[in-house]
Amino acid sequence: MKDVLFVAAGGALGTSARYSIQLLLPAAGADFPFGVLLMNWLGCLFLGWFFTVTLRSWRINPRWRLAIGTGFTGGFTTFSTFTVDAVRLTVHDRMLTAILYLLLSVGGGLFLTWAGIRLGTKMTQAAPKEEHL
Repeated sequence: MKDVLFVAAGGALGTSARYSIQLLLPAAGADFPFGVLLMNWLGCLFLGWFFTVTLRSWRINPRWRLAIGTGFTGGFTTFSTFTVDAVRLTVHDRMLTAILYLLLSVGGGLFLTWAGIRLGTKMTQAAPKEEHL
């Protein structure tokens, strides 16, 4: 039961952060949903990095990993809004924009997750030892 509370607390913070950022960004109008794309990209980069560093070298309590990784990042990113935006664009005869949005979201998300994992891997590798002459 405690795990659920940690995920819920992290989710509340992630959702609040997403909502706050959405207030600062232009509304998801008919043109292009940049805000949702940005938040999902940030979430992909962060989650790839976070799970890499916390499983390799940053030993944190598994409940905190649940709260931050599953709860916060899950609340911060939004798959449902991504799909609604893609459908909205197609319904409004913006098929090319919808395809671009889908490609950027999925392709960019995969790339940024990979980049986060690479960054986390580089951060957790031991620095090379200096050679003495």
